[in-house]
Amino acid sequence: MYHCFPYCGHISIMGEIKISPDYNWFRSTVPLKKIIVDDDDSKVWSLYDAGPRNIRCPLIFLPPVSGTADVFFQQILALSGWGYRVIALQYPVYWEIFEFCDGFRKLLDHLQLDKVHLFGASLGGFLAQKFAEYTHKSPRVQSLVLCNAFSDTSIFNQTWTANSFWLLPAFMLKKIVLGNFASGPVDPEMADGIDFMVDRLESLGQSELASRLTLNCQNSYVEPHKIRDIPVTIMDVFDQSALSTEAKEEMYKLYPNARRAHLKTGGNFPYLCRSAEVNLYIQIHLLQFHGTRYAAIDPSMVSAEELEVQKANLQASTEQEQEQL
Repeated sequence: MYHCFPYCGHISIMGEIKISPDYNWFRSTVPLKKIIVDDDDSKVWSLYDAGPRNIRCPLIFLPPVSGTADVFFQQILALSGWGYRVIALQYPVYWEIFEFCDGFRKLLDHLQLDKVHLFGASLGGFLAQKFAEYTHKSPRVQSLVLCNAFSDTSIFNQTWTANSFWLLPAFMLKKIVLGNFASGPVDPEMADGIDFMVDRLESLGQSELASRLTLNCQNSYVEPHKIRDIPVTIMDVFDQSALSTEAKEEMYKLYPNARRAHLKTGGNFPYLCRSAEVNLYIQIHLLQFHGTRYAAIDPSMVSAEELEVQKANLQASTEQEQEQL
C-alpha cells in the first residue's frame, strides 16, 4: 500500500512511530540532557547520550533542519545495545556557521571528548563538515558519515534570502521546510517517517527554525583540502530526496576516496524508515576503528564471530560499490 502526501496542511500528530513501543521504550530509558556552554544562557544544547561512558570517541548524530535529537532514536537503541556509545544532539539557536562551530567545540570540551565520529543528516552533514574544517589545525573529528548531505549552500538558490528568515513567522518557515518533503507516493515506512518528521518540525519554535534555515542557506561551502585526511562514508538514496543529482555528484567529487553507502529507497529520512540498513552501514564505517583508541564500541562487546559477520558485510558492500562504479 502506498500513501500520497500533498502537504497542504497540518498532518495528524499521532503517527505510527510516535506511539510505537520502540519510541516509547527509548523515551522512558534514555534521558534527555540539557547543557549550556555559552555565556548566553538561552543557548541550550539538548542531547541523548547512550552506551558505555568509558568510550571517549563516540558517534554523534547531527539532525537536519526539521529534526530534533530523537529522530535518531532507532540508531541510539540499536547501536548502544551493541556496545557503541552514541550521542544525538539538538542545536541551540546559532545564526552563523562560525558561532555553531565554536559552541559545538565548547560542548565537546564540556563532555570531555577529545575526538568524535560525526553522523550528519542534510544540514547536520554540512555542519559536520564545517566543524571538521573549523578544527582542522587541532582535529576533533575522527571520521564522518554524511547522509543526504551537501557541501555548498548555493545549491538551494536561497543565499539572497538567508538573512531575512529571522523576520518570517513560524508558519511560513514550516511551509518552506515542508516544501522539501516527499510529495509523491511512498511506502508505509516512509509515510510513518515523514509523519514523525512533520511532528518534530511542529515542536520547533520560530527562532530555532529561522536560525537553522539561515545556516542552511547563507553563502558557505566546504573547503575539502582542510579535511581530506578524514575517513568519510557518503550515505545517500536512489529515490526521491531534497538533494539534486548535481549536489550528490559534487559530494562524490569532493571526497573521491569516500566509502559509498547507497540505499535503493529511503527518501529524506532513511535513518527512520530504513534504520536496519543505515545501522549496518554505520557499523561497517566504524569497523575500521575497532581495536584503536578511536573505537566507538566497548572492546568487551566485540565478539570474534560478530567481527567476522561485519567483515563479510563490509566485503559484500565493497564489491557492490565496485559493480556500481
